[in-house]
Amino acid sequence: MLKRGFDLLLAALALLLLALPMLAVALAVWLDSGRPVLFGQARVGRGGRLFRLYKFRSMVVDAEARGPQRTASGDPRITRVGRWLRRSSLDELPQLFNVLRGDMSLVGPRPDVPAQQADYRAEDWALRCSVRPGITGLAQALYRSRATPAQRLQADLDYARRPDLARDLRIMALTLLQLLRRSGN
Repeated sequence: MLKRGFDLLLAALALLLLALPMLAVALAVWLDSGRPVLFGQARVGRGGRLFRLYKFRSMVVDAEARGPQRTASGDPRITRVGRWLRRSSLDELPQLFNVLRGDMSLVGPRPDVPAQQADYRAEDWALRCSVRPGITGLAQALYRSRATPAQRLQADLDYARRPDLARDLRIMALTLLQLLRRSGN
């Protein structure tokens, strides 16, 4: 209950403070590669419930039809503005609306697409889905996007075993440091 209240308060405050920068990002996406400026995709949330995750679009409009679910460095489907959005993580800002809706938390394992369930053992998947997914998580705070699948899984499961608000604050601080270092794409 306390974590949810914290999520609501911080997400609402962030949306107020970031309204103009988000408008500027939307305009940049639109000028660079047209509409839509948002990308929505089915993801798995708490309890295995599907929800629609939103991001600023960083790839060409028909990217899912052109290639794999996971992107690699130098992926030609990423737009010019999209490269900048991904480096800065500004593409993630619309997920603050997912937090307000209750689909996500500010901190938790990053939400997977349904097909990724096959990458997990059943008990690991169940544990991972026992908490709300987050805009950032322990894996992002520690490794940014350089985490190996094993490191990401270990961090996600570690978080799911011991979620708490004080830990969330530390993860958010570490994530901010990662962003300031511009340590990955």
